[in-house]
Parts: sequence; C-alpha cells; structure tokens
Amino acid sequence: MKHGLEQILPEQIEKRSFEIIESELPKDREIPALQKPIVKRVIHTTADFDYLDNLIFSEGAVERAVAALRRGACIVTDTSMGKAGVNKASLERLGAQVYCYMADEDVAREARERGCTRATVCMDKAAGLSGPLIFAIGNAPTALVRICELINAGRLAPELVIGVPVGFVNVVQSKELLMQTDTDYIVAKGRKGGSNVAAAICNALIYMAMGETKV
Repeated sequence: MKHGLEQILPEQIEKRSFEIIESELPKDREIPALQKPIVKRVIHTTADFDYLDNLIFSEGAVERAVAALRRGACIVTDTSMGKAGVNKASLERLGAQVYCYMADEDVAREARERGCTRATVCMDKAAGLSGPLIFAIGNAPTALVRICELINAGRLAPELVIGVPVGFVNVVQSKELLMQTDTDYIVAKGRKGGSNVAAAICNALIYMAMGETKV
C-alpha cells in the first residue's frame, strides 16, 4: 500500500467495495436475506449507509419482482439516466428490455397541450404496454403520483413500483401515496433517492433473477 492507497486490480474494485460495505454494516442488525443484495447495491452506488433505514419494502416485493423478471417483465424508467444505468445486456438475457419515453416528441407535445409534466404523460404511455411491468422512478414525483392514479383507477397493475424520486417538492408525499396502494413497492423514504438509486435497485433484482447476487 503506497500513500495509504490500496493496490487492487481494476476488475477487483467492485468486489472489494462490497467487502468493505459488508464489514461496515452494523453487526447488531440483521437485514432480511432477500433485501440485503438490494440495500448493499444502493449503498455501493451512493456510499450512503442511510439507506439501511431509508429503503422500505412491501411484504413479498422482492420475491414478486424477481419472479416477474424471470417471466420477462420489462422496466419503465422516468429518466434517460435511469435507463442508461440499467444493465440492459443482463435484462435482455431475461427476455426483457427497459423503456423511457421522456425524449419522445409525442410526449412533449401532449404535455404542452395538457399543461402537465412529460413524466406524467410518460406514465400514461407506459400504461399501454403489454406484459408484466416494473416501474423505476428516481427523479419525478409527478410520475409516481400518476402511477398511483392509474393503479387506483384500475388502468395499471405493475408487478413492482420502485419509488425513489429525489428532491424537495412533493417527493415525500408521492412516496407516501405509493405506499397507500395495494401495489408492491420499494421506496426510499424521505427526500433521498435518484435515478442512480432506481437503476441500482433494478440491477440488484436483475442479478437475483439470474441467480447472481454479485455482492
């Protein structure tokens, strides 16, 4: 070790990072086995151990999501960044893909006509997709609110909603709305979250569906 730096091969960096995370997890706290790979991957992405307390799982959410991915469930994100962060090669091996409609011209046009956010219109568009769906919302609380409205109206029945928008305006409230639905969820309570967190949760679930926890 030179200058306090740990000498490690590039391909070993992720493995070493997870070893450090594991060593720093509270020894007096047991994380449910199916939740642990997700919690650790989010901590790996953010370097923020607050997610030990922030991440909330509905009962059976992980099992249902993994089963859905094995049936080819597609993922819908609310940002291009979230889409970019999802491991598409692994997802394709499960027979699925990831969608994001934020840059679509028809979405922008309809949002202007309706006087609402593009994220809202994106969720309406995604509701027209067939097959099992997982929604990964890391940025726009309006997307999360619209998902809840569609669920309550019987127009959408996702396998899982990942509700981790970050910010200050309607962020906490949108997460609370989601947790009041009958839909399975993984939520980052409070103001924290982000597209990187949404993608990290997706990837953890994808690896679990493939039988590779990678942690």
